[in-house]
Amino acid sequence: MKKISKYILLFVAAIAVTSCDDYLDIQPVGRVIPETLDEYRAVLTKGYDAYPEHKSLTAVRTDELILNEFSEDLTYYRDIYIWKDANPDRITTTFQYQYLYNVIFYTNVIINEASKKLEASEEKNQLIGEAYALRAMAYFDLVNLFAKPYNAATAGSDKGVPLALEIDLEQAFVPQSVEVIYNQIISDTNEAEKLINLNTQPTGKNYRFSKAALYSLESRIYLYQQQWQKSFDAANKALSINNTLIDLKATPALATKYTSAESILALEDGLINNLKGAVYASPDLIAAYSKTTDLRFPLYFLASGSRYRIQKGGNDDQKCSFRTSELYLTKAETSLKLNNIADAKTTVLSFIKNRYTAAAYTQLESDINAMNATDLTNFIYAERQREFAVEGQRWFDLRRTSQKQIVHTFDGDDYTLIQNDPRYTIIYPANARLNNPNL
Repeated sequence: MKKISKYILLFVAAIAVTSCDDYLDIQPVGRVIPETLDEYRAVLTKGYDAYPEHKSLTAVRTDELILNEFSEDLTYYRDIYIWKDANPDRITTTFQYQYLYNVIFYTNVIINEASKKLEASEEKNQLIGEAYALRAMAYFDLVNLFAKPYNAATAGSDKGVPLALEIDLEQAFVPQSVEVIYNQIISDTNEAEKLINLNTQPTGKNYRFSKAALYSLESRIYLYQQQWQKSFDAANKALSINNTLIDLKATPALATKYTSAESILALEDGLINNLKGAVYASPDLIAAYSKTTDLRFPLYFLASGSRYRIQKGGNDDQKCSFRTSELYLTKAETSLKLNNIADAKTTVLSFIKNRYTAAAYTQLESDINAMNATDLTNFIYAERQREFAVEGQRWFDLRRTSQKQIVHTFDGDDYTLIQNDPRYTIIYPANARLNNPNL
């Protein structure tokens, strides 16, 4: 992602260190007010650049990885791996609650100030629309990290996260309900739809929101809410702009690269370098693939003795928040939930044709056409596991579906996340709770 160092325009975000503060977890300690479109664009670029790499940490909690017991970075991730959230070792990497609010702070500046100061133009609309979309994405990640999965029956009473829409450090930041947060997320995406006017962003600037990226975000939001028709419709709107899939038979390349034809929003790194050296692919993840017929396997994994290293992530050219693959699998899943099993099968087949050898596809085509709804659902979930391995989607998929039991073994001991374990919801980080007693 392009980094803007020319402007120090707004503030330096600092982590609050006194427990008497009622702040979320951050304190701006100085600011220079931006005035021009370029200056406000630089502010939002800082917001994009500040987007944290929390999805790497969620992968440690899933069934995708095992720890490398000889890694020097082991201690940073061990307590995440064994779901020791209540009293982790002080060196344990913290989920980036405060950094997501830092992103929100930048977007609030654009939404609340740029809208008043800048003259009307398409560029202004695009800028403010992106800010709404980025704020929606940050709140979506916050509520799916630190609150229970969305349940229409309980969302009104389930504790969510604090809502900060203004630049006001004197307000008390009290957690709102999951329903309130989702309503705000959808309100922000609705505002973004009115303003964003670029269908796509050029390569190199595709870390910024476009119409295709916004529709992809909406499709994911509604999928998690189990609003199947809305998720389906949003996926179709995104696919009307970009429906390209890389045919791995012809082009064996990672679809997670920001230069990929599948790229829609190239903002996040799914597996950061420090973590790549501290983990191997789990036996469960490796077993999910056919090593000989699934063309993703040699792209994603590299044998290291009897285990496998991860080849995805950890490079500047691998940035991926949304890509067309997700849209196909979301469309298939929502079609099935809407009782359109024939359309679901057609969509699945159009996707997997690009991921398996020709001979394997022929067999899969026969198998899929014979599947009932339950079998097809399981196949779609398995394809999501295979396609998005260590991209940060697995934890959220498990939360919204089975919340299955997971067993991690470390230093000869077994640690179990039981089915429907409360630890499928991550508790607020200790520093956040210290700095905000309302949490």
